[in-house]
Amino acid sequence: MPSIALPPKENALFKRILRCYEHKQYRNGLKFCKQILSNPKFSEHGGKTDFTLKENPTSFAKFSAVVLACVRLLQRSDKKYDEAIKCYRNALKWDKDNLQILRDLSLLQIQMRDLEGYRETRYQLLQLRPAQRASWIGYAIAYHLLQDYEMAAKIVEEFRKTQQTSPDKVDYEYSELLLYQNQVLREAGLFKEALIHLTTYEKQICDKLAVEETKGELLLKLDRSDEANEVYRRLQERNPENWSYYQGLESALKPGSVEERQKIYDDACVKFPKGLVPRRLPLNFLSGEKFRECLDRYLRMNFTKGCPPLFTTLKSLYTDKEKVSIIEELVVSYEESLRSCRMFSQNDDGKTEPPTTLLTPTLIELFLIKAKIYKHAGNIREAARWMDEAQALDTADRFINSKCAKYLLKASLVKEAEEMCSKFTREGTSAVENLNEMQCMWFQTECALAYKAMNKYGEALKKCHEIERHFVEITDDQFDFHTYCMRKMTLRSYVALLKLEDVLRVHPFYFKAARIAIEIYLNLHDNPLSDDSKESQSDNTNLTDKELKKLRNKQRRAQKKAQLEEEKKNAEKEKQLKNQKKKKEEDDEEIGGPKEELIPEKLAKVENPLEEAVKFLTPLKSLVRNKIETHLLAFEIYLRKEKYLLMLQSVKRAYEMNPDHPWLHQCLIRFFKGVADNKGLPQPVQTVLKQEITRLFGESDPKSYNKNFLSKHASSIPHRLAAAKMMVYLDPSTESMAAELATSLDESLTGRTLQVCSEVLQALRDGSLGSEQQKVVESYRASCHGLYPYCLAFMPPGYQDNAAITTNGDLSSGDHEDMTNEM
Repeated sequence: MPSIALPPKENALFKRILRCYEHKQYRNGLKFCKQILSNPKFSEHGGKTDFTLKENPTSFAKFSAVVLACVRLLQRSDKKYDEAIKCYRNALKWDKDNLQILRDLSLLQIQMRDLEGYRETRYQLLQLRPAQRASWIGYAIAYHLLQDYEMAAKIVEEFRKTQQTSPDKVDYEYSELLLYQNQVLREAGLFKEALIHLTTYEKQICDKLAVEETKGELLLKLDRSDEANEVYRRLQERNPENWSYYQGLESALKPGSVEERQKIYDDACVKFPKGLVPRRLPLNFLSGEKFRECLDRYLRMNFTKGCPPLFTTLKSLYTDKEKVSIIEELVVSYEESLRSCRMFSQNDDGKTEPPTTLLTPTLIELFLIKAKIYKHAGNIREAARWMDEAQALDTADRFINSKCAKYLLKASLVKEAEEMCSKFTREGTSAVENLNEMQCMWFQTECALAYKAMNKYGEALKKCHEIERHFVEITDDQFDFHTYCMRKMTLRSYVALLKLEDVLRVHPFYFKAARIAIEIYLNLHDNPLSDDSKESQSDNTNLTDKELKKLRNKQRRAQKKAQLEEEKKNAEKEKQLKNQKKKKEEDDEEIGGPKEELIPEKLAKVENPLEEAVKFLTPLKSLVRNKIETHLLAFEIYLRKEKYLLMLQSVKRAYEMNPDHPWLHQCLIRFFKGVADNKGLPQPVQTVLKQEITRLFGESDPKSYNKNFLSKHASSIPHRLAAAKMMVYLDPSTESMAAELATSLDESLTGRTLQVCSEVLQALRDGSLGSEQQKVVESYRASCHGLYPYCLAFMPPGYQDNAAITTNGDLSSGDHEDMTNEM
């Protein structure tokens, strides 16, 4: 059936509607729609078409080009790219040379990474419009992404020949084309051709720094060391603080000994007397007295200048115990000598140092480092107080403000952290909303951890879903760059963007949020939330009259406080509504309609927690395979779903990475026991499981496997804890032996850290090491308190931290001193 065409006037209006839609000028677009519908011939289609398209869009695609355009726009607006591609392919059957359809189809194909289809579509566009630049570039990028680099390079070269550009003229877009062509040659492994290309067109490339850096890399790959040496010398003069230039210079000079290697940096120190990098880099490879001499010069220079980031630059050296002891000796000797004679050493030539070399009382970094020490000592509340004191010294410093907010969140002080962040967020809106709008994921991740620690699972899940939405938005936002980058010729950045988007969820923010969400959903599956009122009533029946009266007073105070907070919140909301009225109107017109609201109570009482957990797990399994935690989290989900083959897949992948991981050991024991106890498995599944278990692990008896694991790792506390948990899991009567095994704090044992000791204490309390461990809990806590006296987790039962954190730097000195003395 032929397409039903609009009259010329209405057709012109419809094209304007499409342009308005593409440019998000929705109000103007609606006006033009009304003009078309005001014609009696088309008025009857006003409501029916929209409804029918949403119900069954493909049914109308073959009848009308107008309706087809609406279908495409609807599918794209709903982010249903697969369905939109089907509509476009169907449209091409009726109009195979329609340029607009082909262009839109190519955008959808690259968005969905249908690279083969993208190449075919771009070839059609090249045949139809061979004179257009975008046709050639799009076709070349298609081959580039398919890793056919030589073909991509040939296409770019053919296109370059058509460009009429004067050698003396500065043309940014032509420059970018040349750099992209050179990148393709390098990725194809044609290093010699790439160097010749770079040398030939060097004058026409605007980015001179990129030319020099690329030339240095190519010369090294071609083993032309003398020329590479000259290039890196020039780069060094341009920026003597760039680490990579020194590494390139080393690769070019190929020093045969430590002395020759050190000479490179000694020469650089003479040439660049104020340079810090040539003094810092030798500390990585020097040792003994040479390290001491070099470190002495570096420390004196930085202490005299009062460089705050000195500790940060030396932090990487702290993995070497010998270097740590030398650093300590030098710094302590400086401190003693500066106090006695105001010199770094009594043997110096008499030049005295200013008092600020020894101490700068208002140096923010001193407070910051003290906060870090308290954090690592296990007292996050005291750490937060000192971080608040640090930010009070410079309230305009955004970094310190963010650091203080992070510490407050680690101390579960969410409201205080929000107030701290509000100093740098937009006025007229709440800090939380503004941070979410700005995709501030570090804040949301820490919020999720804080809410999880407080057992507010709904709030924690809300933050995790917000982070997940950010990644979805980032993926969707690339759609606009498919045409923009080709138009502006930013081809190198465009290809880098596409490669980044392909592995976007590898980012630590996503992994951390996904892990938090999965752990919460697992907990909700194991312990579903019950009705709050019934739970509170059952708790109240066990209280005495005095305790009940105290509880009711506490509830009244909390209710009054909540009421005041609600009034304050309502006033803020009213102000926000007034200031954001225009913005909300624009948001209502957003493509795809409004997003579903994330309600904490609804998230915490989801019907199927395991299915929700799988949604977070799926990207991790494909992109974060190199982390053992991914496969262990997958096992925990499949264990509860009783998917034994998927459980086997998870433990196999984890076993290949680290067969001695304590968490993996617990998974294996539960897996072996589950396979042995489940007699209802299909026979083929049982056969596969038994064969694989025997092939991989040698034996499937859980008790003997646990015993062998313990004997192999008898000197490691984390492994002893894992084995002890499994002893109780397999035989509850062994809980006393398991507790003795896990709670040993002998100095000969490895892995005796604050974190591991906290895990042992938690295992004693939650019943993982048996139900009758009250006496053991207290004795173990006391022993840990002796080892880690500042850690809040090991404080005596009656201990209370009453010092308040005001988040404005008003640290009460009296309260602080009392707390310090008490510790």
